Amino acid sequence: MSRQSSSVWAPSRFAGRFFVSVERWSRFIAEHAGQIGLLIWNMLAACARLRVPRRDILRQLHIIGIQSVPIVVVAAALIGVVTSQQGGYQMQSQIPLYIMGSVVVESVVLEMGPVLTAIVMIGRVGARITAELGTMKVSEQIDALQSVGRDPVEILAAPRVLAMIISMPLLVSMANLVGITTGMISAQYTLGLGQETFFYGARLFWHSYDIVYSLLKALVFGAAIPIIAIHMGLRTSGGAEGVGRATTHAVVFMTLTILVIDALFPPLFLN
Repeated sequence: MSRQSSSVWAPSRFAGRFFVSVERWSRFIAEHAGQIGLLIWNMLAACARLRVPRRDILRQLHIIGIQSVPIVVVAAALIGVVTSQQGGYQMQSQIPLYIMGSVVVESVVLEMGPVLTAIVMIGRVGARITAELGTMKVSEQIDALQSVGRDPVEILAAPRVLAMIISMPLLVSMANLVGITTGMISAQYTLGLGQETFFYGARLFWHSYDIVYSLLKALVFGAAIPIIAIHMGLRTSGGAEGVGRATTHAVVFMTLTILVIDALFPPLFLN
């Protein structure tokens, strides 16, 4: 009797644990989505009321944009070299080499430039934003701002988001240019592909919309990264350990978000 009852109750216990897990994750996702939506609304309201300090925007433009140029240039140069070398290895003696021009240009502009620039910015800027705001949260500096009537969204959140939205298309444009240049140079030295032949192949499959697609990706990535970083920073609790935990979770969430957005772009904007 006991064996039969236990076998009957086993599926019900599994179903109970399953629904509890679904309920917990649904609540978790809804909580984050609601807080992010409220954060976006408050930032839009602050921008509409012209309450965002321009001095803070310029300061964040220097930190986020100008100081990120060296690492973005290095990453883009390596992107171009790797794309050219791998493409040449796979296509040599099978199809005309001038196709390498199209492979490098389209790969860098449509995919590698925006996505890897976003990944670099997650590590350099996104983690920094989360750590800064998380430290301010656990040390009660944000509470102090609110106690004197200052809105943390206007002072801390909106300038970082605006600076990232402005900087990201410029950085991606620079990454595209550097990646194409280094890809062309690499093809010239490793495959013997001249500049005229390289650009002839690039023009065969080039569409003017490709650059719009690349910059649109940059804009979306530039908004998603700081919003998630700020959201995770403002949720931080638990002292120094909590700051580290929030920064780690923020990097994971930002990376997954960028990859999901990147996967949604082709069916939405290329078809």
